[in-house]
Amino acid sequence: MATIVIIGGGFGGLACAQALGAGLRGTAHRVILVDRRNYHLFQPLLYQVATAALSPADIAVPLRHILARYRNVEVMWGEVTGIDVARREVRLDDRPPLTWDRLALATGGHYSWFGHDDWAVHAPGLKTMADARTIRARLLAAFERAEMETDPVRQRQLMTCAIVGGGPTGVEMAGAVAELARWTLRHDFRRADPRQTRIVLIEAGPRVLAGFPESLSRYAETALAKLGVEVRTGARVTAISANHVDIGDEHIPAGTILWAAGMTASAAGRWLGVETDKAGRIPVAPDLSVPDRPGVYAIGDTALCRGADGKPLPGLAQVAQQQGTHLGRALTRNLVDGTPMPPFRFRNRGDTAVIGRHAAVFDFGWARLTGRIAWLLWGLVHIVLLVGFENRVIVGAQWLWNYFTRERGARLIE
Repeated sequence: MATIVIIGGGFGGLACAQALGAGLRGTAHRVILVDRRNYHLFQPLLYQVATAALSPADIAVPLRHILARYRNVEVMWGEVTGIDVARREVRLDDRPPLTWDRLALATGGHYSWFGHDDWAVHAPGLKTMADARTIRARLLAAFERAEMETDPVRQRQLMTCAIVGGGPTGVEMAGAVAELARWTLRHDFRRADPRQTRIVLIEAGPRVLAGFPESLSRYAETALAKLGVEVRTGARVTAISANHVDIGDEHIPAGTILWAAGMTASAAGRWLGVETDKAGRIPVAPDLSVPDRPGVYAIGDTALCRGADGKPLPGLAQVAQQQGTHLGRALTRNLVDGTPMPPFRFRNRGDTAVIGRHAAVFDFGWARLTGRIAWLLWGLVHIVLLVGFENRVIVGAQWLWNYFTRERGARLIE
C-alpha cells in the first residue's frame, strides 16, 4: 500500500486528487490532500469578487465536498512548513509529520513586488479571498470618502484607481472597475460622480496582454480606452505609497492602488533544497518528476515545465489542471501495474481575457476571436470550468442579472 500526499488544493492539486481517487478506487492505496484552506478557489473569477460582481461563496467550494465521493482520498487542513526528502516526511505546523511514498507539489504562487515588499501594504495583489475582500473594501471606501470630501482635488484623488500590471488580471480588473464606476455606482452618490473616476493601467512592457498575439493586445487597448481607462505602457513604477504611484518622475495621486504584476512560486523549491529559476519554480523532467528527488513531482505554478517548443509553459489554470490529471492517471497506472511514468503533453485549449461588456479576446493559436463572440465564449468556458453545479447556476444567474440591470449586489465594505 502506498501513500500519495498532494500539497495544494488549487487546479493542479485538485485534478490530481480526483484522478487518483477515481483510478485507485477499491485499492488499499491512500491519497492525502493537504491545504491551508478548506476550499477550492476558482481564481480566474476572483477579480469579480474584488469588484462586487460576485460574492466569495460563488467561486469557492469546500474541498471535502468535492472529494467526498472518493473514499480513498482524505483532506487535511493544515499549513506545510517543510519537507524532509530523506525521511519522506511532510512537516506540518501543528501536528505530526506525514509520511509519503509519492509526493505531488501543487503549492501555486503569489505576487512579487520586485524587491519592494513594502509596497504590498498599499498595493495588494489578487490571489486569495482575503485579497479580494481587501480590494473591494478599498474601492468602495474610496467612493464613500469622495462623497464626503469637500476639496475637489482630494475628491479627484480618491476617485483615481491605479492598477499596476497589464496582464490578464490587470486588464480584467481595469475593465471591471470602469464598469463598476461608470454604470453600477453612477446613481448612488450625490456629491461625488463615479463616472468621473480615473482608472490608470500601468504596464512596464511595450503592450498589455504580452502573452497574446499583438493584434489582440491592440484590441484590448482600444476596448479599455472606450471604457475610459488610461493605458500607460513602457511605464515602470518607481514608488508606491498609501495615496500615490510614481512612474519615473511622474506623480499619480490615487485613492486605490492594485497590484497585478509579477509572480513568484511558493517556498516548495526551498523545502526540497533544489535550484529554482528566478521566479522560484522547480525545473521538472518531462514526466513532471523533480530530478534527484525520487518520488517527488511538481505541477502548476510550482513547476518549470517546458512545452513541445522548449519554452516554459505559462502559469495558467488549464496548464495546472492538465498536469494534475496527467500526473494522477500516470501515478495510478504506475502503482497498479508498474507502468512507467509517461511524459506530459500540454494541449492548448485557448487563452482568454475579458475587457468589459461585449469585449474580450480569445486566442486558440490557430484562430483568434475578439468582441461579442469572444465575450460569450469567455463566459461559457468559465461557467463550465466552475466546480459544482450549484456554483454554475448561481454565477450564471448573477451574470444575467448584472447584464440586464448593470447592478452588482455584493457592494459590501467589511
